[in-house]
Amino acid sequence: MVGTTTPKQADKAKLAQMMVGRQVLLEVEKPEEKPGDPVLQVEHLVVTSDRRQLAVDDVSFEVRAGEILGVAGVQGNGQTELVEAVTGMRAARGGRIKLLGRDITHASPRRVTELGTAHVPEDRQRDGLVLSFTVADNLVLSTYYQAPFAKGPELQRESILASAQERIREFDIRTPSALTSAGSLSGGNQQKVIVAREFSRPIHLLVASQPTRGLDVGSIEYIHGRIVQKREEGCAVLLVSPELDEIMELSDRIAVMYRGRIVGLLDADEASKEEVGLLMAGVTPEPGAKPRKKRKVEVTL
Repeated sequence: MVGTTTPKQADKAKLAQMMVGRQVLLEVEKPEEKPGDPVLQVEHLVVTSDRRQLAVDDVSFEVRAGEILGVAGVQGNGQTELVEAVTGMRAARGGRIKLLGRDITHASPRRVTELGTAHVPEDRQRDGLVLSFTVADNLVLSTYYQAPFAKGPELQRESILASAQERIREFDIRTPSALTSAGSLSGGNQQKVIVAREFSRPIHLLVASQPTRGLDVGSIEYIHGRIVQKREEGCAVLLVSPELDEIMELSDRIAVMYRGRIVGLLDADEASKEEVGLLMAGVTPEPGAKPRKKRKVEVTL
């Protein structure tokens, strides 16, 4: 027991501090954006789901260096299939995907990774980790076949372990050792393993799909800070999340998906929660209607 309070006396900051044991920044400190050239270009993309239903319907957008494009939408409106197509995990049925001007529409996940893409997947246990592997092995899943982690067909265990210990310190991964299985860690520390692996190599594009799903407020603060840091380093960030607060806090521009299509593309500074929330529900402005000015509103979805 660390404290007792009442709903009237409590606020978000106080509850977060009691839960984590320290002060938590609930608002992301994000410097002004300085966007560069397009890194990711998606043109008229069409993708089908596992059930062969149209999931992504003629979607086009671009993400520039040094900016975060947030994709908002209620889960199940094509975001998962969009991310899988961009990262090479799902074949596109039409359209084109380009990374730094190179066509990667039909590239393999390894090729997309080697061209400088980092991927924080929606389901960390299914797509982000091999739970029975050690933390050290999970930290090199993207680069285990490259030097200094491999020499020909042989893994260089000393190099893998030394790199893992460095990443554990740098990213504050709470684990008994680098040789502990990833499946025994908490959800927040499993996510830190993925972030450490994906952020510790040179990248041009970061694809983060629900990066704080199921995490405590302390881990959310940490992940948000790392994403903004990558933006400041000049990386293009494609952020996909059903959490409206997360999209509003992190994004420079917001694309709203509904039934597989982008129904709105907004500047985050000018968008309101009300406007984005209505677009997520499929309510689009009438033709010729004047855009609403930004105002402070609270909408519960």
